Amino acid sequence: MTGTELDMQMVVVLGILAFTVYLFVSEVVRIDLAAILVMVLLGGLSVLPGLGDLADLKHLFDGFGSNAVISIIAVMIIGAGLDRTGVMTRVAQVITRLGGGTERRLIPIISGTVGVISSFMQNVGAAALFLPVVARIAGRTGIPVSRLLMPMGFCAILGGTMTMVGSSPLILLNDLIQGVNPSLPADEQMQTFGLFAVTPIGVVLIACGIAYFSLAGRWLLSGDAGDKNSTKNVLDYFRRMYSLNPRIHEVVIRTTSPLIGRNISDLLDTYSINVIGIHYRGRTRMEPAADVEIAAPARLAVIAHKSKLDRFLAEGGLFVDPTGDTFSEELSSDKSGIAEIVIPPDSDAIGKTLKEIKIRKNYGLSVLALFRQGVCYSRAPHEESDDGDEVVHDIGSMPLESGDTLVCHTSWSSLMQLQRRETRDFIVATSDFPQEEFRPDKTGFALVFFLIAIGLVLFTDIRLSLCLLIGATGMILTNVLALDDAYNAISWKTVFLLASLIPLGQAVQNTGTAEWIAVHVVDAVGGLPTIALQTAIAVLATVFTLVMSNVGATVLLVPLAVNIALAADADPALFALTVAIATSNSFLIPTHQVNALIMGPGGYRVSDFVRAGGIMTVLFLIVSIATLNWIF
Repeated sequence: MTGTELDMQMVVVLGILAFTVYLFVSEVVRIDLAAILVMVLLGGLSVLPGLGDLADLKHLFDGFGSNAVISIIAVMIIGAGLDRTGVMTRVAQVITRLGGGTERRLIPIISGTVGVISSFMQNVGAAALFLPVVARIAGRTGIPVSRLLMPMGFCAILGGTMTMVGSSPLILLNDLIQGVNPSLPADEQMQTFGLFAVTPIGVVLIACGIAYFSLAGRWLLSGDAGDKNSTKNVLDYFRRMYSLNPRIHEVVIRTTSPLIGRNISDLLDTYSINVIGIHYRGRTRMEPAADVEIAAPARLAVIAHKSKLDRFLAEGGLFVDPTGDTFSEELSSDKSGIAEIVIPPDSDAIGKTLKEIKIRKNYGLSVLALFRQGVCYSRAPHEESDDGDEVVHDIGSMPLESGDTLVCHTSWSSLMQLQRRETRDFIVATSDFPQEEFRPDKTGFALVFFLIAIGLVLFTDIRLSLCLLIGATGMILTNVLALDDAYNAISWKTVFLLASLIPLGQAVQNTGTAEWIAVHVVDAVGGLPTIALQTAIAVLATVFTLVMSNVGATVLLVPLAVNIALAADADPALFALTVAIATSNSFLIPTHQVNALIMGPGGYRVSDFVRAGGIMTVLFLIVSIATLNWIF
């Protein structure tokens, strides 16, 4: 088999490819800037004599309006809408309840769920929808988000191999087979594949991916990337600054408890415990006012020094439920936490006590400590004195002074309301907290437009990007998201990375460079056993999908693979399917849409993909070739 002659345009494209790989691997510039640089370089070289076909300058920026990029933008907006209404928080809560707080249990649940979802919708859509879920789970469990996002992303890609509508190459495959069949003898024509023909292959690949990260994840995944603002680091700050150990205990109040009928203020004064939540008759109230009475059966979320808590439990006939998750949603890092409030010089609160201003009832603040002139007065336990007695101050009766810092447990919604008050009696010193306004009343609208978008994707031939934009636009029109919130939900780094690389893939294909590479590789492996030829085709498809669109790689390689199979007296349908499956083997560098999507939120570097994705690439080749030959 002979190929086209190497010309100047192909040499230039090969040089740009090598330059792109160098920029990605070396990371001398940010990866999105590297992609933009490559696009600009292609455009600049195209004006030189003899290189006019490198890139069509009229369409150089068409990637920004491509179906894939618009689809990603729309899915990000849809995901943000579902997240804002609390849908994703509830999904995260279910997954956390099933998986507990252990990485080894959470990875299979998250990754398996996304893998199944991506078998029926675009894998980047499934990954984008679960980004906020993974962020919520990371916040709840303290597991770095970087240790959960890559397994989720890889399994989203693998999920595209589970059905014939799971990825663009598999959707395209039957059309390509029907296009090739007329040129084949009647006895060698191929049968098209049914919807679930590839399901066993996809199941094995997803299982392989989950097992890979479950067994080797501790060595492959970064433990700190993308986790600079974690709950753990915030708590470390308060321990370091104020020696506080704000551990929250869930206390069960039985109907026989002598505390029934007493109010929150009594408990605070008598036992020096801080009640930050109460659950009674199915209703949860956070930062309950001082006059709220205790009833039973109920549960309290309390912060207390060990000796004070022991006394409270003993005298009240109570016990701590160490596995309780009654307050898990309200106490998640996206809804509440610890904040610093400063008393300014012109505050009307100066000279008044916390009791007098009713700080819990009027402001939703549970004050744990008061910091004044270098001294911390605390009603919460100190980190270094958990095993001994502690002097606990009655900070509720201390007149406030200018410059006092109040360390409080509060919901973020209460903190935002405090920030927006016209009177500046308090200044919110904490800025690093989620300043999003949750809209649970819009849940119905969010779900309706999400289901409309998915229904259009699954049951119509309307262009994918339009289907998803209908859902995203519907959420904006019904005020699930404000337009500015929709803009903020889009990862522009991902958009520029993907859109800027599309012209490179087109140049590789349009200049004949891809065909030249394919033909010469096939010539090099000619005469090898059938399994070796099939493996060579899979490797070639893997390489092509790293530098050009998987659709382009499939269109180019399927006819080539069919001809090779016929020449080697092998099954041409099997070789064609090998190409369509192998174009999902895109883990080595973040050029795949899913990898580009998770790179920023996960804080990953290209080296992280090379390390974890390199092994996954080899496993994919081995498992897919073995499973393909076993099934077919």
